[in-house]
Amino acid sequence: MSNGQDWKQTDVVYVTQPPLSMGERLYLPQIFGGMKTTLRHMFKKRLRDETVVQYPEQKRTLRKEIYRGVHRLNRDEQGRVACVACFMCETACPAHCIHIEGAESPWPDREKYPIKFDIDELRCIYCGMCEEACPVDAIELTPEYHLVGGSREEMIFDKEKLLMVFDRTKDEKPRKGPAITGY
Repeated sequence: MSNGQDWKQTDVVYVTQPPLSMGERLYLPQIFGGMKTTLRHMFKKRLRDETVVQYPEQKRTLRKEIYRGVHRLNRDEQGRVACVACFMCETACPAHCIHIEGAESPWPDREKYPIKFDIDELRCIYCGMCEEACPVDAIELTPEYHLVGGSREEMIFDKEKLLMVFDRTKDEKPRKGPAITGY
């Protein structure tokens, strides 16, 4: 061998491709097979009715106990924000979409409360880590999935907007945690 390699000419196997017919070169059998599958599913009314939902006129039935939708900030029994500004949700969030500013609480039953609580809903991955990390169940994910905004700023939910979500959804997924007092 002149190039210094240790292979022989007999080690090389030449493979010739089988000749394709005119139909195979145009992919006609594959196109007709795909069309056959599409037409078969298109005219099955029962299958179509089970899988297609005309949103927003029709809404899909969700398993509310496990669905993770829009966040809400819960209120306590006195109507105050239930958050104690412990920063556990902000720390646990893998997407870093929660920003809290805490201040000394004006109420005697807790040390701090959030003066600013923002969640960037576009950045959130809805993993539920914030919900799991909260020691007083102040933040929850609701079954709401109608999340629409005209701009990026509209999708950043501040404390007032999160409390409005609680007022709207408090009967759908009741707060399961302990009362805020005694924490």
